[in-house]
Amino acid sequence: MARGHLCLLLHCHLPFVRHPEHESFLEEDWFYEALTESYLPLQGLLEKLEREGVRFRLTICLSPPLCAMLTDELLRARYARYLQRRIALMEREVRRLKGTPLEEAAAVCRSTFLSAQEAVARPQVPLVDTLARLQREGLVEVITTSATHAMLPLLATPEALFAQVELGCRSYERLLGCRPRGFWLPECAYTPGLEEVLAGCGLQFFFLDSHGILLAEPGPVSGVFAPLVTPAGPAAFGRDMESSKQVWSGTEGYPGDAVYRDFHRDLGHDAPIEDIRECLSAGEVRHNIGVKYYAVTDVGQSERKEPYRPRPAGEKAAEHAAHFLASRGRQVSRLVPVIGRPPLIVSPYDAELFGHWWFEGPQFLEGVLRGAASGKDGVLPVTPSQYLAENPVQQVSRPAVSTWGEGGYFEVWMNESNDWIHPPLHEAEKAMVELAGRHPRAQGTLRRALAQCARELLLAQSSDWPFLMYVRTARHYASRRVREHLDRFSALAGQVRAGRIDPRSLADLEGRDNIFPDVDYALFAPR
Repeated sequence: MARGHLCLLLHCHLPFVRHPEHESFLEEDWFYEALTESYLPLQGLLEKLEREGVRFRLTICLSPPLCAMLTDELLRARYARYLQRRIALMEREVRRLKGTPLEEAAAVCRSTFLSAQEAVARPQVPLVDTLARLQREGLVEVITTSATHAMLPLLATPEALFAQVELGCRSYERLLGCRPRGFWLPECAYTPGLEEVLAGCGLQFFFLDSHGILLAEPGPVSGVFAPLVTPAGPAAFGRDMESSKQVWSGTEGYPGDAVYRDFHRDLGHDAPIEDIRECLSAGEVRHNIGVKYYAVTDVGQSERKEPYRPRPAGEKAAEHAAHFLASRGRQVSRLVPVIGRPPLIVSPYDAELFGHWWFEGPQFLEGVLRGAASGKDGVLPVTPSQYLAENPVQQVSRPAVSTWGEGGYFEVWMNESNDWIHPPLHEAEKAMVELAGRHPRAQGTLRRALAQCARELLLAQSSDWPFLMYVRTARHYASRRVREHLDRFSALAGQVRAGRIDPRSLADLEGRDNIFPDVDYALFAPR
């Protein structure tokens, strides 16, 4: 009999980045890198486990912006070009480095790009169709998140809040053929009352950081090791910090081990620029191109790093997977006498940790999924819906305000680096609500214009933009995106009010910002 359960969750999300107005665009590489190093390897390992009959359990959140990019023909064509250029580079690099200490690392890079090229040549949509099938087989539970990963507590109107949640559910339904049962609150950002919106959209559970559960009223009798049922109905699952730290931490966790491949040192900065120019998306500007030859070795000491060796790194990933599961076994053994019931350990991670930031992450993940399926450590894998079905009686409590961002609350998304975005966002929200209420059943060009207003507002609301401003990564691009979407919204809303919609500019916006092709602007109407 299992002494406890493990709910492993991967959150798959990227901001919607698509620039048809440019031949190539640096920030589009975020998507191509994630596909190559995280999402396609994830798809491959899940299909492998399925073929081998491993009865794993995994919960995966697919964000609507990521799904939109996965299904976009322009981005798929550009990704094919991205891979072709890197494969050509790696053919030259493998010949150049033959017989040197970097030969193995170069071969691994070439193999990674070739595997991605083979995967995307298949007719189905990468990842989405595989997950839909695995969900039908009971191996995976797919959940959704808000339409553009907005910080829901920071929205100004109940109408915009409802639109973000409902559009996330409709995007899921369009791709997977059913309504979702679970919801990932973007950034785990919660304020009391959000569960009522989730319940109104038919959602049954969501996830919080640990203090959102621990500070609930009344206090949780089982800590974060059992869900709380909110007064509105949906259950709240809390993140376990011990298992999170083991995997997330670059200093104390597994990814910082010296044998793993180093993320930061990249051929895009090391090679003569004439050798890599075809792989640069920003002219002569150097940036990472996904070709990495060195191990972590000494953190922060690029010149002292050792060549990457794949075999020891793979062995270490298997060792760390076994250690992770053994640690969960010891953890539940400590917890059972304290809480008097089999504990549930909820371990959520951003999916890009596995492969992109931590190259051996997919190997680690495969070891965890295999080992957990065997139950040898006394901890069996479970999905949230499965757990709730088997354990229908849970404590009723109201969670506390919380996020999983730095500091545990909202300062990452509202501080001196990004607080300027909120007043114009709130004004645009109110304007969208007013327009939707004034034109409840628009048709033709007016309907198209209102739908595009909704798209521009939704894209401006992404939590990724204030986050990037705060961490000073691509902050100029993030600031520009917010301004551009708000400017487009304002101009189009003005045309709607004046009754003079420019069909050419509308068509141009529809071609650029084409997320949610069937968006219903009336979701923003007063309810």
